[in-house]
Amino acid sequence: MTERLEILLPVHNEAASIESTIEEMHRVISPLVPASFIVCEDGSSDGTAEVLRNMARRIPMHLISGPERKGYSRAVLDGMRALRADWLLCLDSDGQCDPADFAGFWPVRDPRTLVIGYRVERADHWARKAMSGSFKLAYRWLLGVSLRDPSCPYLLVHREAVRELLPHLGLMQQGFWWEFAARARQAGFRFHEIPVNHRLRSAGVTQVYRARKIPGIAWRHIAALFSIRSNPLTPAS
Repeated sequence: MTERLEILLPVHNEAASIESTIEEMHRVISPLVPASFIVCEDGSSDGTAEVLRNMARRIPMHLISGPERKGYSRAVLDGMRALRADWLLCLDSDGQCDPADFAGFWPVRDPRTLVIGYRVERADHWARKAMSGSFKLAYRWLLGVSLRDPSCPYLLVHREAVRELLPHLGLMQQGFWWEFAARARQAGFRFHEIPVNHRLRSAGVTQVYRARKIPGIAWRHIAALFSIRSNPLTPAS
């Protein structure tokens, strides 16, 4: 039986670029594996939802859309609950993830392994990179996860792994991938890291890491790390 892939994209206010982003992903990835999209449109106010509804008529897509702004982590969780294919590829929708890198992910897939990208040259503002680097030190110290880039949104994971981890996710409102990797390690999953190209945003600016939001995000992230450490998962036998 042919294995199938679904590509999960959380989307908020990306009307200027989302069409070209999805078209590029579909054009590059679909020749390698039968693929469709799970698009979690998160309360956009710029016409993104209408663009996606039009796209869904010509590109295989399960569109989850509504007026409520849920936030990045809740949008990703909704998409994971909708997974029906054998494999899930998680990417961001701002054009920074290069779909050409997927060619290195698919051949090394394994049901008990998370194939995770690490950004060789991260195309983000220096302040965001510094914040991420500092948080990684605390992350490694508290949870023992030594990934090169645990916040990278480029991830290939098997459906059964998603189902196993889903009940234990949702503490980190913005830092979803930090939490996902930590819970996966606690559950006994292996990691396979692959270098990925990180591009400039196709359009617009980040919707989460604004300067005024960073102190609150940092505090919530640290509190979540302690909670994850205090409530570990038991690896499957």
